[in-house]
Amino acid sequence: MECKEGTGETDAESVLISDWAELTHECLLNILSRLTFEHRWSGPMLVCKPWFNACKDPSLNSVFDLETRFDSSSESTRWWTPEFERRIDSMLRSVITWSNCNLTQILTRHCSDLSLNFAAQRCPNLQVLSIKSCPRVTDASMAQIAYHCRNLKQLDISYCYEISHESLSLIGRNCPNLKILKRNLMNWLDPSQHVGIVPDEYLNACPQDGDTEAAVIAKFMPQLEHLEIRFSKLSAKGLGSICEGCSQLEHLDLSGCANLTSRDILNATSNLKDLKEVKKPNFYIPRSVFHTERYGHWRLYDERFQTDVFRI
Repeated sequence: MECKEGTGETDAESVLISDWAELTHECLLNILSRLTFEHRWSGPMLVCKPWFNACKDPSLNSVFDLETRFDSSSESTRWWTPEFERRIDSMLRSVITWSNCNLTQILTRHCSDLSLNFAAQRCPNLQVLSIKSCPRVTDASMAQIAYHCRNLKQLDISYCYEISHESLSLIGRNCPNLKILKRNLMNWLDPSQHVGIVPDEYLNACPQDGDTEAAVIAKFMPQLEHLEIRFSKLSAKGLGSICEGCSQLEHLDLSGCANLTSRDILNATSNLKDLKEVKKPNFYIPRSVFHTERYGHWRLYDERFQTDVFRI
């Protein structure tokens, strides 16, 4: 009797397993659509071949979003290695292939020209591109994005130091629907939070041409509504160009823009009728961090800015 009962339990388990493995494609899609991109990759894709095939359905691959995972994790030196970059490129290329030209959003970090060139050729409906911290994304792949992804509405190229004003020019001229641009730089005033994680040579490659980029944004992106340029080295002249050329701005983030004063910002933004929020480069500079003989000019900034909003 005990043996029979054991056999019965085993049969029941087999039936249960068989039922899960033999779910219809429609049922699988219904289940998988309720999971996040990350959860699908870390679980269901590994269960069995039918589940893997279901995960490749175009309806589940219109968005490639790893940003939520990056944002919820502490930055790691591993992220800046070629091996990690190849893994991200491989994942992105797979999703692009599975999307059947229906990919509309790419949100990731540490990809390269390899996967972005592939995206440009296969993603004509791309609307959101966020590729922060990509040291091997260059003007070459961004040019392809500009030429082939003309429906782009949001672009985040923060901490991508191999992307220059040339890319901004091409994007502006070819993507008339662009409303959101994020071109933030790392904190070059106090890079201690990045030291030991981000390669030193990359930290030292921080773009210096803030006014050049500002002029391009002003000339070729007049439709912008949201602009972030944290720690840009633009001057009052560059900010004036942006505010004159981008009259529809509603949100402007100037955090860390050390070359701007409160008066510069007030004068430049006074004619922006739709402006709802401007984040100013308020500073608190500890004297223990900055030597007075080298950074004595910060005394002047202390007088110009409030010191309770932004801390280095």
